Amino acid sequence: MDRRIINIDDVPLEETGDGKAFVARVGRAGPLIGSQDLGCTLTVVPPGKRAWPFHRHHVIAELFYVLAGQGECRIGEQHHAIRAGDLISAPAGAEPHQIVNTGTAELRYLALSTMGSVDVIDYPDSGKVAVGAGVKGGNLARATIKFLGRVTPTGYFDDETPR
Repeated sequence: MDRRIINIDDVPLEETGDGKAFVARVGRAGPLIGSQDLGCTLTVVPPGKRAWPFHRHHVIAELFYVLAGQGECRIGEQHHAIRAGDLISAPAGAEPHQIVNTGTAELRYLALSTMGSVDVIDYPDSGKVAVGAGVKGGNLARATIKFLGRVTPTGYFDDETPR
């Protein structure tokens, strides 16, 4: 049976992060209701933590809805206080963003995103870049080709030898 409705309290959560500054429980709600073109993830962040590094998607757009708690949203060089009921836009290619729980209780939010088979993400604080193609279900880890690292500039024809 194709399930189209699920209560957000029934979304299974998995631990993610590095166990230090990046700690969260995350549940992919979109696949549970058969959503293929629009992603929906429930993110639960403990006080003083963040789920993800400061980053910017160059292909997909994201929209966050704060369900409970309070925190801060870093957008580019600006820091904005956020609380339950706030809606936050992160258009593709716009300023980098990050949500941090600065409160004393869990910060719970929904992350809605466009879905595609390709994404490019940069991480300004560390100088890393992530690239994925053949992405399935919005999960970059399941891409048929993926790269995470730092890019060394080169010329288009450098090291190319006809065979």
